[in-house]
Amino acid sequence: MAIPASLANQLSIPVIGSPLFIISTPDLVLAQCKAGVIGSFPSLNARPLEQLDEWLTQLNEELAVARRANPAAKIAPYAVNLIVHKSNNRIEEDLALCVKHKVPIVITSLGARPEVNAAIHSYGGIVLHDIINVVFAHKALEKGADGLVAVCAGAGGHAGVLSPFALISEIREFFNGPLALSGSISTGAQILAAQAIGADFAYIGTAFIATHEARAMEGYKDMIVASASKDIVYSSLFTGVHGNYLAPSIAKAGMDPNNLPEGDKATMSFQSGEGSKAKAWKDVWGSGQGIGAVKTRMGAGEYIAQLRREYAEARAKLALSSKEFSTIG
Repeated sequence: MAIPASLANQLSIPVIGSPLFIISTPDLVLAQCKAGVIGSFPSLNARPLEQLDEWLTQLNEELAVARRANPAAKIAPYAVNLIVHKSNNRIEEDLALCVKHKVPIVITSLGARPEVNAAIHSYGGIVLHDIINVVFAHKALEKGADGLVAVCAGAGGHAGVLSPFALISEIREFFNGPLALSGSISTGAQILAAQAIGADFAYIGTAFIATHEARAMEGYKDMIVASASKDIVYSSLFTGVHGNYLAPSIAKAGMDPNNLPEGDKATMSFQSGEGSKAKAWKDVWGSGQGIGAVKTRMGAGEYIAQLRREYAEARAKLALSSKEFSTIG
């Protein structure tokens, strides 16, 4: 596998909790990391800028205490998501704080910049860049990313349209490094499936929205549990970039989810936590197609324990099936 041994030894299961705009805070990240999953959050969730400094201090201190208290435990590192887009006028300040606190993993989105990668590499940090196609994958690697997050069809929020079977296969033709897969993953069996087709990590977001630690509105959490893949709409209206959203939240905001106009990428803004047209992320809620597997609200640690059980069960079933298949003929 392409996961560095030093990192793999800190994980209880090969999962990255994806950075959830507005929703991910230290409470969720710490719960994920302490359960052996890489927790992450967008730097822009910390407002004002000074709060980002406070959050990074808290994460480093609390995870260090947890590791000292239980050195045998699988306690994962955390990651910070940096939006590398011209509309983000905080990128330089956020990057400086990541360097100051030596953030172990940085996930870059919506653009790739060599100077950002170089800054993270200066202290030994790892950079993963999220992409939706092979063209963007090549660009990210050329500009110095260490690994990729393949955001495929069905992922929550901003998402691509390619099947994971197609995109992962094509990436593995030219890249053997760390590769995470995003797109409708909610169960332990699906984590194993992601590995089977060539990914190193499953990148899970939507299911964590329904956890107790997530900073999401109660109605949002309830809608995640109550909805299924049929309730997901793919639209560019709200931020100018195509993404997956909950149709009931669109209807609640006074729009017809089946008749949405196209958005304009030039209107994209990450400064207020709201889209240019309909308060994206605040009132119009992002979600992946995998929500049909989310049946109840629970703590993040409880959910990760469930993933571990499902993952082990899936491996055992697959081993048994393989043994039975090998006797045929």
